[in-house]
Amino acid sequence: MLTIALAGLHLLALGLGLGAVLNRGRSLREPPTAGSLARAFRADTLWGIAAALWIGTGLWRVLASSEKSMQYYLSNHLFYAKMGLLAIILALEIWPMMTLIRLRAAMARGAAGELSARSSTLGRIATISHIEAAIVVIMVFIAAAMARGYGAR
Repeated sequence: MLTIALAGLHLLALGLGLGAVLNRGRSLREPPTAGSLARAFRADTLWGIAAALWIGTGLWRVLASSEKSMQYYLSNHLFYAKMGLLAIILALEIWPMMTLIRLRAAMARGAAGELSARSSTLGRIATISHIEAAIVVIMVFIAAAMARGYGAR
């Protein structure tokens, strides 16, 4: 039963995260208003929750060998490709995460005047969000191939 729960949570995190990062990008493409930023912040929070759930369940599944042995993963070149893509997402996310944290703090202080000056920054975060979403989709196809035995040596 734990195996099914972990796999189900892993897949739910995927859906939640993909929708969240796309919504964050879409919200940040809009003119920066309190409403569009509130939507972006909600989506960003969901993206973070999904990432934590996705990484947590993924680590559990690999380290506990809940479905396949750890050796299966460590000898599978597609697993390394998937982890490489995850590392790219994490690296891409550092700047948007820090920028949105600062923007949330500025808005909490009532410094809404900074919004217009940040519209190009928000556009870059939107672009990064859409790139991250594309990488997640690629990861899904890699995971589907792995589930069917591809990549194993």
